[in-house]
Amino acid sequence: MQTFRGQVSAGDLGTTLIHEHVFVGHPELDLNLPHPEWHEDRAIETAVEGLERLWDLGVRTVVDLTVLGLGRDVARVRRVAERVRMHLVASTGYYTADVLPAYFQTHGPGLLVGGPDPLLELFVRDIEEGIAGTGIRAGMLKVVTDRQGITPDVRRVMTAAAQAHLRTGVPITTHTHAPSQNGRDQLAFFREHGVAPERLVIGHCGDTEDLDHLRELMDAGATIGMDRFGMEHVLPDDARVATVLALLREGYADRMVLSHDAAFFSRVTPPSWRARHAPHWHMENISRRIVPRLVSGGATEDDLHQLLVLNPARLLTRGPVAHDGEDD
Repeated sequence: MQTFRGQVSAGDLGTTLIHEHVFVGHPELDLNLPHPEWHEDRAIETAVEGLERLWDLGVRTVVDLTVLGLGRDVARVRRVAERVRMHLVASTGYYTADVLPAYFQTHGPGLLVGGPDPLLELFVRDIEEGIAGTGIRAGMLKVVTDRQGITPDVRRVMTAAAQAHLRTGVPITTHTHAPSQNGRDQLAFFREHGVAPERLVIGHCGDTEDLDHLRELMDAGATIGMDRFGMEHVLPDDARVATVLALLREGYADRMVLSHDAAFFSRVTPPSWRARHAPHWHMENISRRIVPRLVSGGATEDDLHQLLVLNPARLLTRGPVAHDGEDD
């Protein structure tokens, strides 16, 4: 398994938050319309202090799913990773719910400029060689569908992610719009493109209380991301906990992962807004509030170990590849 510090064994990952962000930005806006709450040095100190508190709470690994489209800057996050005990995992992919930038409209097979698909080249290079010349290799692929569904450009991203997965064995995680139940469309798409459901995390499933839909995804072999604890402006944590407990009672402990989709800074929902409107939306919420609620609702230590340790380790371990190569 690849981390910011290099390769580690799956057994060393420990308690893992599999869907988080360190910093979310936007390079053009950051340059031309700087956010008044963003100060890089202070943000790095905030992240270091937050990850050290998280370590003291028992968390050992955080997967940073900040990919292109969300202001990914691995060199900046490395400044954090070098100062914390935590394992940080970088990701590759492209975050768009509808269209890609103009560059991708002219570059690629059959397009004006032509050449190979730069998305596939990017994803594979990030995984096999390292991201943006840092040597830090991605350990997860990230794609998005939202209300718009699988648009032509989203389909292109998903196709490149499926191909990169088959070449590298790196797992795929997704952003979904749970009310639209488009995790079902993601699952069907990836199965058609040769991706085993067991290598997929269908994300943001905790945003719905529709147990039938969640069972459908898990029964097909996918893992569901109950990964937005603290986003109580979308769904209260009590409802999220109740859903996890109901599925645990039905024997689905091996098909769920827990996380927050939180960030130490995001210009989309900056710290001042979060403090007022989503005060529990941070990476300590599961350890401090959610685990005690799960235990009081009947979750066992074995359940928690499965959700927070075994399932992430299984997913993050690189799987079979479609060419000769060396797995992690």
